[in-house]
Amino acid sequence: MPVLFLVADTGGGHRAAARAISEELGRAYPGAFAPVLCDPLGGPGSAALLRWICRIYGPAVRLVPWLWGAVWHITNSRPAMRVLRTSLLVLANRPVAAAVARNRPAVIVSLHPLTGAAAVAARDRLAPATPVVTVVTDLVTPHAAWRSGSGDLVLAPAATRRPAGRGARPQPAPLGLPVAAAFRCRPAGTRERAALRRSLGLARCRFLVVLTGGAEGCGGMARRARALIGQFDDVHVVAICGRNRRLRRRLDALAARSPGRLTVRGFVGDMADWLRCADVVAGKAGPGTIAEATCCGAPLILTSQLPGQEKGNAAFVTAAGAGRYAPGVRMLVAEISRLRARPETLDAMRAASARLGQPGAALGIAARLAAITGVPAGATAVAEATAAAQSAEAGPPGRARPARHPAETVPG
Repeated sequence: MPVLFLVADTGGGHRAAARAISEELGRAYPGAFAPVLCDPLGGPGSAALLRWICRIYGPAVRLVPWLWGAVWHITNSRPAMRVLRTSLLVLANRPVAAAVARNRPAVIVSLHPLTGAAAVAARDRLAPATPVVTVVTDLVTPHAAWRSGSGDLVLAPAATRRPAGRGARPQPAPLGLPVAAAFRCRPAGTRERAALRRSLGLARCRFLVVLTGGAEGCGGMARRARALIGQFDDVHVVAICGRNRRLRRRLDALAARSPGRLTVRGFVGDMADWLRCADVVAGKAGPGTIAEATCCGAPLILTSQLPGQEKGNAAFVTAAGAGRYAPGVRMLVAEISRLRARPETLDAMRAASARLGQPGAALGIAARLAAITGVPAGATAVAEATAAAQSAEAGPPGRARPARHPAETVPG
């Protein structure tokens, strides 16, 4: 049965969440579902205005985050969403309707705040019996758009506050944000971290900081990398730049002047290994980064958070003891200095991070989708769901066999 996932590439978390859920559907219910990914905002067949908005998202959150925060707050209300739903967001209706007509999905899953209304409109016009499920990919502070056309079922992380606006009441998913199967692993011990570093070409580094900025490479990564390399002789920095090519060129030049001190990467397919072998993960307080890092038991230093949509993420992590908030470059350097000198504090943060992680979230959501479409749970699904529930209570689970990524189809 086709499952239509509606995503958009404003950040990397929406598409990553869809892939994680698709993996679990394929693994727990083999042969039952055919995942289809559709980007009605920036993909083929989308309106030119929506594509332009998606293109400026990255530069906006990197260069003028205060402006993005202002837009977020101005639109975060029922009246504002009513206006958007009857004007700008109408442009998303056509590509979603085309995807529904072409694939006749058993369920429509919206993973972006601006695709829910189009999902409901397409369902009502073309497939009245098809359920619409919204999976909230914000961690603490969701926008009112998540409840605009929220469909039949809303699944949100347990920490998520109730968003403004009418719609189906969110049902907290205590397993958290969906992450890929590769992140379903126990925190690495000292020997395993050393082995992972050797496999990644970092055999000689004594203290490893993995610096991230989400898919857009946000948060002043170049300044922070430069400061860490200049301040410490025994710290190796790995900068994961995402799709930010300009940042990668700048850091490549810095790495050439600092041989053996800085490793620069764009998008990586082995992010779980980088997180598991890190002494500290430092970067923007994006929900995807937090979910993946905590599933790997990585201590966090959060250096920034987007106004509005990421408000509260840093407080959520620090309150759990899994990380620190250091928005200034000097604060980051000071935190790294303290943690280098206090390995027992770092161990406590690592344990708290592992307790915060919920690696079974994708499986839990897959089980909800299977139930809403009437697919009976087989022995594999029951065993996996039971193990995930037990792991959520007892701690992070053991490493799972990675599942094959589904083929992506972008209709229309």
